[in-house]
Amino acid sequence: MKSISRSTAAVIGLTLAAAALAGCSEEAGGSGGGGGSEAGACAPEDVTLVGQVRNESNPYEAAWLDGGDAFAEQVGLSQQRLTYDGDSTRQQEQVSQLLAGDTECLVMNILPNGDSDTPPIVEQAQEAGAYLVTQWNKPADLAVSDYDHWVTHLTYNGKESGKQIGDALIESIGGSGGIIALQGILDTAAAKDRFAGLEESLSANPDVQLLDQQTANFSRAEALEVTKTLLAKHGDDVKGIWTANDDMALGALEALKAAGKEGEVAVVGIDAVPDALTAIEDGSMTATVSSDGPWQGAIGLAIGYCAATGELDVADISEDDRAWFAEQFLITEENVAEFVSPAVDEADFECSNVFSRSQGAIS
Repeated sequence: MKSISRSTAAVIGLTLAAAALAGCSEEAGGSGGGGGSEAGACAPEDVTLVGQVRNESNPYEAAWLDGGDAFAEQVGLSQQRLTYDGDSTRQQEQVSQLLAGDTECLVMNILPNGDSDTPPIVEQAQEAGAYLVTQWNKPADLAVSDYDHWVTHLTYNGKESGKQIGDALIESIGGSGGIIALQGILDTAAAKDRFAGLEESLSANPDVQLLDQQTANFSRAEALEVTKTLLAKHGDDVKGIWTANDDMALGALEALKAAGKEGEVAVVGIDAVPDALTAIEDGSMTATVSSDGPWQGAIGLAIGYCAATGELDVADISEDDRAWFAEQFLITEENVAEFVSPAVDEADFECSNVFSRSQGAIS
């Protein structure tokens, strides 16, 4: 369900989605007039699509933007690709600049840098009347349903994915021994929840010891250096490395290679980026979890586009679909082939079906 890159596969799959979605949007735009003067009545050609992530050096985030490009192309538009290099101030400046322009038919699919970055983005979008979709990070007490231009927020059950890869790591080292953990950006729900999932896994496996844990901020370069330090500190006691994303897992693999320990230490991550899938295929990495970056980049824009053109009325979206967990997939050596050659379901991007991957409301 999930050989070309994942982002290329998303482009192929989205081609088939275009006709159905564009047709829906033309009907909605036609009924609302050409200028988007009413909320949810934008003509398709008047919609502006923006995708914003931290950086394109992270293959998962690059794949997200590629998926957004593919969606935009198929509805006859282009996506403005924005990156802020993990700098919250820069992210807020970019958002402010966007919202200082014509916002009537502006659709933004945004990855907030951290939980605390989401409220000001939401408030600005609401005031400007832009259509906002956020992913991954928001404060738990910030309710999407309190806003009518914050269309939806989607994320993944981080405790579940953190525990899934924790369990896979522990199984791969035979249920006992020492591991180290590389955490992500600490002011993000993803990092907190994933580590909580690892803690659950460790609680159920008392013969496994967490020797050390440090943040590497979801960065391959930082993970390389942190892993080198922790390997020097703990030596042969390290039997496994748990990482909160694949970019850090790949950095850890580089450190293992430099230390002459390639293939001797189990490594797990999250995101299912192409290099991680290759590493699972060749046995140097144990497991990852897919959140399907190209789909995320496309679905965020699709939901906002459907709201802007009036095919999707925000007032009619159920509360469960205003803030929801999307489907994710554990990938190991046994099923990696399914994800190396993925197929995108074109029906996912039809306005009537944009919540098809929901696993339920965020509690």
